[in-house]
Amino acid sequence: MLLDRTRGALAGAVLVASVTLAGCWSMGPREFHDIEALMAHYDVPGVSIAIIRGDVIQLETYGVKSAATREPVTTTTIFQAASISKMVTAAAVLTAVQDGSLDLDAPINSVLTSWQVPTNHFTGREPVSLRQLLSHTAGTTVSGFRGYAAGEALPTLVQVLSGSPPTNSEAVVVDKVPGGAYRYSGGGYCIIQQALVDVSGERFAGFMRTRVLEPIAMSQSSFTCPLPNVRLRAASAGHRSDGDVVEGGFHTYPEMAAASLWTTPEDLAKFAMALQDALAGESSVVLTQRSAQLMMTPIDDEYGLGVTPVRPHGERYFAHSGHNEGFESLLIAHETERVGAVFMMNSEGNPVMSRLLEIIAKREGWPGFDQD
Repeated sequence: MLLDRTRGALAGAVLVASVTLAGCWSMGPREFHDIEALMAHYDVPGVSIAIIRGDVIQLETYGVKSAATREPVTTTTIFQAASISKMVTAAAVLTAVQDGSLDLDAPINSVLTSWQVPTNHFTGREPVSLRQLLSHTAGTTVSGFRGYAAGEALPTLVQVLSGSPPTNSEAVVVDKVPGGAYRYSGGGYCIIQQALVDVSGERFAGFMRTRVLEPIAMSQSSFTCPLPNVRLRAASAGHRSDGDVVEGGFHTYPEMAAASLWTTPEDLAKFAMALQDALAGESSVVLTQRSAQLMMTPIDDEYGLGVTPVRPHGERYFAHSGHNEGFESLLIAHETERVGAVFMMNSEGNPVMSRLLEIIAKREGWPGFDQD
């Protein structure tokens, strides 16, 4: 089963959208208002939350990093961000567009040197572009990835793209005319990853560090794959829906642009605040105001460039969520008001994330969430 699918990556956005459509939550364990009781009922070992309040980030932690070791979650415990990786990758891409290294609308094969998007009658009608890949409108296949368990051989990125052994996913190809309807594609973000490597001449994790992580002071964050030994002590283990620890602690994702970011809620809150600053024209430490606005603009009414625009009761939020083996996460922040939150938990397959979002949004009085 591929875990990092549209269901996982956009679950938070779909739930937020239900507020707009129905004026109330359409799902979720509403009987729970206490976070620890909610976690206990659904066998969720650990939760970490960062809440944006103006220029302050409020941190809350609950439970343990691993059901086996019982070590407590702390503010420096790192979790797999899963598909929120795409949001951070998109910001890095836009820095390369800003400096002229990349063109959003040029054929992506014009910059790919290590591998090429296979040509066919679909790409013959319309070549694949970065803008299409970022917005999931390139017609590329492979929605998500299941990762690699401890001890399994890791493929190179070219092997992932080609579907060659030891890859456990299909080859990434185009089977629809690029520029058409939205269809979620983690495979498309692997193409983006290869393009960034080919153009920059850098390792992907290093490119991400210098372009985004270091400028925003995301000091606990890394795209390095596999996770370095020195970071293992800080890492949470992933857990199944029944509370059992994922074999080996977690899966590894060589599909780095799509799914490999290890981080904390605090670091992702810093990222969200940097986007808010850019949108307001108050800072261009990573993105200019124009780039940030471009990132938020929906294409095909579904998805911006790496983000999901969300509109509860007409308010403007940006969001992304993620689902890797044993982990779920959600980032949501207002475009113009200094509010938002990041939720990360070491569990999967339960309705807890939707209820956590409702609890915090109501408690904090966020615009659009304060109406019944």
